[in-house]
Amino acid sequence: MDRVAILMPGDMGHGVGRALRQHGHDVMTCLTGRSARTRGLAEAAGMRDAGSLAALVAGADLILSILPPDAAVAQATSVAAAMAATGARPVYVDCNAVSPMTVRQVGAIIEAAGAPFIDCGIIGFAPGKGKPTRFHVSGPDTAPMERLDGKGIIVIPMGPEIGRASALKMVYAGLTKGTMTLHTAILTAAWQLGVYDETIAEFTDSQPAALEAMQGRVPRIPADAGRWTGEMEEIAATLASVGVTPAFHEAAAEICRLLDRTPFAAETRETLDLARTIDDAIPVYAKHLKGEDS
Repeated sequence: MDRVAILMPGDMGHGVGRALRQHGHDVMTCLTGRSARTRGLAEAAGMRDAGSLAALVAGADLILSILPPDAAVAQATSVAAAMAATGARPVYVDCNAVSPMTVRQVGAIIEAAGAPFIDCGIIGFAPGKGKPTRFHVSGPDTAPMERLDGKGIIVIPMGPEIGRASALKMVYAGLTKGTMTLHTAILTAAWQLGVYDETIAEFTDSQPAALEAMQGRVPRIPADAGRWTGEMEEIAATLASVGVTPAFHEAAAEICRLLDRTPFAAETRETLDLARTIDDAIPVYAKHLKGEDS
């Protein structure tokens, strides 16, 4: 598994690529049609451009799909077509924030192409940004991923059933990102109701831990909101599949749509305004509740 392909080198993907390169792996990607930002991240991570998806599939031992969730099925379909064209059958790992139902759909596409498939749920920030990133994996043979354990990431096997790793990712993100969107909704409502200052004062006195979390995350969510919308929808579908209400995370998806309408959504992880506070952000969020432009 020396040759690892990553589709695509966004914030998480390029961090994983950099970590694997530092541990001796040949890491490639496909930059055809990708943005200048993606190209810059790939270059910064030392990833080489295979030139085409077919060349990437032909040259890789292991493919890690790390994309916004709504692109997971289309990416697998494209890779399966490249497998058919080249005759190559690298191991395909879906690392996307998708429901167990979606990951089984992706797995069926890859397995129909004759390639091994691994379900993977990523938890944590990109490698190099704090605690080691955890890659929970499940499937009939997770050994190809387990061999990457300790190489800038932690790999945790969860058994042979496709869908278990994605299920863990869904419930985990349902708490973490779901809580962030709830915080955003509460503060925005307080602003609209004219009790924002009083709410902050009460939180300062009686909910300091929650307020600290709000101050650290709520102003920065818009940069990720476009990607998180699909993730919240996948979480909602996951909960609904086991008889739990999807309404919480359907609402969370709506908050993400709101934040994606704000001017802050144009920021990236590299250009985030870290000086922005909740006092700066919440009035802007409130102005966009009905889709206004300012």
